Amino acid sequence: MDILGLINTYIRVVENGSIAAAARAQGMSAAAVSQSISRLETHLGVRLLSRTTRSMTLTDSGSRYFEKVRHIPQDIDLASQAASVEIKPHGPLCIATTAAFGRHVLAPRMPAFKAAYPNIEIEIISTDRNVDHRLESVDVSIRIEAQLNDQLIARRIASLPFVFCAAPDYLKRAGIPNTPDCLSQHACLVFRYPTDGRFLPWAFILNGTRFNAKLNPGFVSDDIDIITQIALNGGGIARLASFIAQPLIDSGKLIPLFNSNTDDAACAEALPMNIYACVTERSALNAKVRAFIEFLEDNM
Repeated sequence: MDILGLINTYIRVVENGSIAAAARAQGMSAAAVSQSISRLETHLGVRLLSRTTRSMTLTDSGSRYFEKVRHIPQDIDLASQAASVEIKPHGPLCIATTAAFGRHVLAPRMPAFKAAYPNIEIEIISTDRNVDHRLESVDVSIRIEAQLNDQLIARRIASLPFVFCAAPDYLKRAGIPNTPDCLSQHACLVFRYPTDGRFLPWAFILNGTRFNAKLNPGFVSDDIDIITQIALNGGGIARLASFIAQPLIDSGKLIPLFNSNTDDAACAEALPMNIYACVTERSALNAKVRAFIEFLEDNM
């Protein structure tokens, strides 16, 4: 049982005034926070919170317990910082990452990270499945929004544009779509998320409102590099992260779409790809994990 994690959740609930507010602050569901409080109460053998559907108050035991534990997270952070001053990051670091991000973004930056921290031994797991941090000894995982869950603490480290693009041959043959509404008339190269089989939507913001474009799937794959190759060979329109698309656009192999000055195209803005660094609990943010996350934030 992760007692420190349960205590931290309890502190967040008290400080935020409700389970719902604490859930939002921690990036968890309200149900997960409520279960954490129940586990802590069972462990202690006392009732900490008096909860109804409309209110939440501390019991006498809960108030006394809060006063004793409220400084624990800060004390742990201060202790970690003190240790980091004396000891340079070192030891094994297992990183799990989505396949495309690992191949196109992480791998090119790893030699520089290794040069900065030569005593860290790096292992990279590149996969689009949901890895289990504890079972697979993963220290930190790099995930997109669709992979987040209540069992992980997530920190957003980057927000990268999506680019809608196609090969010149395809656009010459099929025409150029001027707005997202036109996508239903084109062959769309759609990514199927491998863990649950759903299509990742092509999301836009129009006049402050989010909408998903209606798609006409020409090809479907769970590998974004396969989708890229199909696009390069004239198979249709792809939605690619900028780190994949931009070099191909710069070389003239792909043409970006929805970047004209027409009113409709200008108003419809593609939602970005948010990238998160995830750990199982705050105590997992040791010196080497913090060094890696900060390196990524500084080099994206």
